[in-house]
Amino acid sequence: MKIIIAGAGEVGMHLAKMLSNEKHDIVIIDPDPDKLHVIESGYDLMTLRGSATSFEILKDANIKRCDLFIAVSYSEATNILGAILAKKLGAKKTISRIDSSEFLLAHNKENFTALGIDYMIYPERIASKEIITLLNKTSTSDFVDYAGGKMALYVIKLDRDAPVINRSLMDIAREKIHPEFRAVAITREGKTFIPRGSDKFLLNDLVYVLTSPSGIHDILKYSGKEDVPVKNLMILGGSRIGIRTAKDMEKRINVKLIEANREKCDIITESVVNTLVIHGDGRDIDLLRESGVNNMDAFLAVTGSAETNILACLTAKKLGVKKVICEVENFDYVGFAENMGIDTIINKKISAASRIFRFTMGDSVSSIKFMTGTDAEILEYIARPGSPVTKGLLKDIDIPRDAMVGGVIRGKSCFLTHGNTQIKPNDIVIVFALPQAIYKLGRLFR
Repeated sequence: MKIIIAGAGEVGMHLAKMLSNEKHDIVIIDPDPDKLHVIESGYDLMTLRGSATSFEILKDANIKRCDLFIAVSYSEATNILGAILAKKLGAKKTISRIDSSEFLLAHNKENFTALGIDYMIYPERIASKEIITLLNKTSTSDFVDYAGGKMALYVIKLDRDAPVINRSLMDIAREKIHPEFRAVAITREGKTFIPRGSDKFLLNDLVYVLTSPSGIHDILKYSGKEDVPVKNLMILGGSRIGIRTAKDMEKRINVKLIEANREKCDIITESVVNTLVIHGDGRDIDLLRESGVNNMDAFLAVTGSAETNILACLTAKKLGVKKVICEVENFDYVGFAENMGIDTIINKKISAASRIFRFTMGDSVSSIKFMTGTDAEILEYIARPGSPVTKGLLKDIDIPRDAMVGGVIRGKSCFLTHGNTQIKPNDIVIVFALPQAIYKLGRLFR
């Protein structure tokens, strides 16, 4: 596939990193030579210095042969115009990152489609939806739902209260002869690996567990976690994510929102109904105490500063809040924040990249999610009739070592896999994989 990416920021760079493993023909366009140099030195692709709204640059990128044009620069106007021009000049499919929710209204989407934009990505909306899901699953650091809740991926941070520490997968298998859950990966000290039977769980491991509803109780028991219902939420930061989350959650629970900018507080007050808006600096411990942070079930920090978010979340955690969620857009800080004890990291750039990456995978992949803090991905493959993965039992299929087939959705039923599982045509197969395994997996399912 020939892919042109307009914008060498963190979203563009993350996409380049993932796509470079897929043997695509990739061109990245950006006016900043320093950003292009970084990408050129790390990945096998072509770069062009200039604007994605330039006819000359687009022609130099061979736009008429482009299968997918992805506009993810910092400028919404550049993204929209670049995508429109790309489609007019021959690109088969176009995607544009946007910063305005009104563009996603049905009648507006129709106008953009008519202009040549096939799909629009609004990162703040995606991140807000993920946060709302996580506020309903306080025991997990991350969560992915499949088949309407018939199967789910839980990401569990093991602390000192976890009974599973220093026990192996085989130990658990002996205790639970037919477990309704399966550990598909572990992240330890920043490195992710697919666990084998003899691997033991250790303190501070981040464990990715695929489960059916009946296995959730056992996951919580082995990890020492519990789902605490969120009735009181404090949000630090009147960003678009913060406001969207407040508007949704205020319908069901008590919400307080702290914002440092006085004028912005007035604007937010007019846009919410039941949210209490407080003017102040969220790094001020006395302000947090006076605002009742010790009575909160959850704390969400979504200011524009990763440092402020991290410090505020650590403070909230120290003051007794059980669930803290922190927006960290600087990739260099993600691992640091996780190691400091923050429950969940939100990165809207990774969330946006997940949605975009799906379009590069062809019709054998129905969904994909990048996991924050690791290069790993969780994918839903559709087993096409005649594909190699349907030709025998899983134990006889050459599944890459850096991947694990965890579960199958077949019609209205879902089940975890084992060596004697036979994948059938049109099954939806849930796979946890590291980047180096993606290309080979694609060939197995096509």
